Amino acid sequence: MEFLQDPFPWYIAGPLIAINLFLLFYMGERFGLSRSFRTACSIAGAGKKFPFFNYEWKKEIWLMIYLLGSAIGGFIAFQFLNAGAPVIVSAKTTIALQQLNITPNQSFEPQEIFSYVHLFTPKNFILLLSGGILIGFGTRWAGGCTSGHAISGLSDLQLSSLIAVIGFFTGGLIMTHLFIPLIFK
Repeated sequence: MEFLQDPFPWYIAGPLIAINLFLLFYMGERFGLSRSFRTACSIAGAGKKFPFFNYEWKKEIWLMIYLLGSAIGGFIAFQFLNAGAPVIVSAKTTIALQQLNITPNQSFEPQEIFSYVHLFTPKNFILLLSGGILIGFGTRWAGGCTSGHAISGLSDLQLSSLIAVIGFFTGGLIMTHLFIPLIFK
């Protein structure tokens, strides 16, 4: 199957996302998976200790089913629609990664950070833990994640989503060009 050599073109992926958003809007819901963590914590009983998690999570069970479907869809895409082609990294990115002592590989996860050998080194453990905490804090403070604001919020013309998306991208640029070189040199 030759079409599997390349990602879905924009004219297929874009309308699929639009149909997904239309169906969610039609059902009175918004796209964004960060609140699924709140739902999962509520299901697990966190509402007994923390009031934030004490709410009627059964109204959001659809979100957990949606999340499960997303995971299954990702698995199917990887197992059956993956041509096995290596990740293509530009020459400029390869040079930039090598200057940071990161070896470009055939994956999106640099082994210097995400391999089990390096995962529990003090530096990487602190980086991943603090990154997770900052993402959790940021999504709560911003009222949603990048996908929720960028896809659902912007399509709904919400000014707060535009401000959040500008903040997400600004933070990403600052991290990429300022902090990552300091951390990995």
